[in-house]
Amino acid sequence: MANISKTWWGKRFLTALESCTDSGRLQRGRSYAGPSRLLEFKIDGDLIRSRIRGNINPYFGVYKEPRYNVEIRLKKIPTSKWKTIIKQLTGNAGWLSRLILGEVPEDIDKAFAGTSLSLLPRSSRELQTQCSCPDWANPCKHVAGTYYHVAQLMDQDPFLLFQLRGLTRDSLERELVKSPLGSALAKQLQEEQVRVPEPAANRYPPAPSKKPSLSMDYKQFWGGKRLPKAQSKGDETGVPAIIIRREGDNPPFWSRENSFIEAMSEIYLRVQSNSRNRI
Repeated sequence: MANISKTWWGKRFLTALESCTDSGRLQRGRSYAGPSRLLEFKIDGDLIRSRIRGNINPYFGVYKEPRYNVEIRLKKIPTSKWKTIIKQLTGNAGWLSRLILGEVPEDIDKAFAGTSLSLLPRSSRELQTQCSCPDWANPCKHVAGTYYHVAQLMDQDPFLLFQLRGLTRDSLERELVKSPLGSALAKQLQEEQVRVPEPAANRYPPAPSKKPSLSMDYKQFWGGKRLPKAQSKGDETGVPAIIIRREGDNPPFWSRENSFIEAMSEIYLRVQSNSRNRI
């Protein structure tokens, strides 16, 4: 079966769940993460809610399809601790630039070192889960399915990690841009626009709407005007790398296993090479 999560932070997020339930429930829980089972899903602040479609099982007297309500909450990091953590994050150029670009640095836990906390949950003690199903185990397969779905969402939006820990995306972004480097990076992202090369057909004047008269001499035909010069290679435009990186390795529209950034880099180099050969 394909990996539920593609990013390192998504996989680490699943580690906490895998450490507190048996492999059988986890395996069954993976099938509950899809749209055929997940009837409703909502994240309200740091609270995750879902409604899961259960199974009809006459052997256990279940003749009508059951629906189960699931709630998951991560242990919040106190506001006072967040102030210390943010100070560490904005004081490190590497961490700050990665976060501005929508990525989670792999060594981000170092910013939490002085607080004895971590961004990603380390054990079941940091998870509060409940389900309305009759299963005695907690987390059950319905909780696991919901949790797996959250891990998939984190691939696309790593800031969801901060939200579930008590720091909203807006609050985090405001704090990041307060530093000189954060402000400069944010300004560049706002100003950068994707520059698409103008189609070759638009580089030259449109063709005459009427056919030239056969009685024209060559001077009348050309109108005494010279053909426009071809654009030099120096006039080529491109897509700023920062725009591509802003989308991250796994944007919402990207369903493949490989990295979006790597794929776009490869495509862009090919297009650029073909454009040069045609000029």
